[in-house]
Amino acid sequence: MMEFVLVGFSDSPHLQWVLFAVFLLMYVTILICNSIIILLIRYDPHIQTPMYFFLSHFSFLDICYVTITIPRMLMDIFSQKGNISLLSCAAQMFFVLVLGGTECLLLTAMAYDRYVAICHPLNYALVMNHKVCVQLVAASWISGIPVEIGQTYQIFSLPFCGSNRINHFFCDIPPLLSLACGDTLLNEIAVYIVAVVFVMLPFLLIIASYTKIVSNILKMASARGRVKAFSTCSSHLTVVVLFYGTASITYLQPKRNQSEGIGKLLSLFYTILTPTLNPVIYTLRNKDIMQALRKVLGKL
Repeated sequence: MMEFVLVGFSDSPHLQWVLFAVFLLMYVTILICNSIIILLIRYDPHIQTPMYFFLSHFSFLDICYVTITIPRMLMDIFSQKGNISLLSCAAQMFFVLVLGGTECLLLTAMAYDRYVAICHPLNYALVMNHKVCVQLVAASWISGIPVEIGQTYQIFSLPFCGSNRINHFFCDIPPLLSLACGDTLLNEIAVYIVAVVFVMLPFLLIIASYTKIVSNILKMASARGRVKAFSTCSSHLTVVVLFYGTASITYLQPKRNQSEGIGKLLSLFYTILTPTLNPVIYTLRNKDIMQALRKVLGKL
């Protein structure tokens, strides 16, 4: 088999141009909003702290993440064709998996940053120095690359001798495994292991961090202090729930139990909808970002 056909949303022909307009608007929104966040953090000295250093990388990650899927999807809707070569499909799947793993690890680093800030405020500047922040970000970006090279090679080494139609809007593991011939048990086990390492373990570390954070906040004597501490964590926690909730269901559910329609809907959440909401969640609930934005708009 030399190519696949991404079915995408061709089963809803009456909605094709509506979907094209919606996804194009979402893509432009993600590019503009995340770029504004990156520029504000880069040029406003008042918000050049570890928390915003992580947030700027998170915004850049969201731009990369959606660029892997949405432009291709828009092209398929516009051309009414979904043909994608084997190599392009493998490359797309590799980058989606690497960037998804990076997002899990970066969210964990952000949770650790909040844990140190709230539970060990006196040592915060010492523990979360610039070198540590750079190391955490670098580890988040690099860690998944060798693993996902192996997983992508393993998936595309399978024989695809049946249909070449992928009932999805991008090349993802569950729909590709459903097209493979023969026994895919070893591949499913590998998917579970990688999902546990890059999804479940970071999620458990985030839960452990927030357990400590909540415990520490409840011990605060000042009600105003408790509200301020909760507000600094609420945005991050909302993003964690949205991203991890849908991604874990997609990759930890057995292939035979997955509904293709539900799988497509869940993928829409963690690959497109969550990155669209992230800038809104982080800016509307963040006084520092809003203040920096008002300062820039005032100058303009």
